[in-house]
Amino acid sequence: MQKKSLTILLEAIWWVLTILLAFTLIYPIWTTLPDWPFQTWNIVFIVVLVTFSRYIFLLRYTFLAKRQVWKIAGLLLMFPVTFLLISGLHEFMSFIEERSWEPLTGTLPTDEKRAMESYIWGLMIFFGAGSVISAPLLAGRLFLSVWRT
Repeated sequence: MQKKSLTILLEAIWWVLTILLAFTLIYPIWTTLPDWPFQTWNIVFIVVLVTFSRYIFLLRYTFLAKRQVWKIAGLLLMFPVTFLLISGLHEFMSFIEERSWEPLTGTLPTDEKRAMESYIWGLMIFFGAGSVISAPLLAGRLFLSVWRT
């Protein structure tokens, strides 16, 4: 019973750290652009990348370690999740290509505008591409874990 409570505590700590990281990374955007249209996708990308990466490398220390049915369900869910994440990243990139940055950062001073555009682009591309890559990797890791167990 002790190991089970430690696993739950560790999972809770990781979720708190993930939420703090997401808040810390998105806070500059919230303060500068209060009507950021890709806020949900940004948060999803950060949470997915951190969580999936954690499960890829630390699966044996999570609550999923011995739950075969849950791992198989997660494995099957990774296919639609991957395409959903690709869709969200495509939506952001299409918005920037079609409308440019002007609707988002047009009211900011020039120096602050360029810095914010660079920050947003880096944040969305890093976490978006990372989450798109981590989803199929997690599917492979879950398959390997089910196979071994």
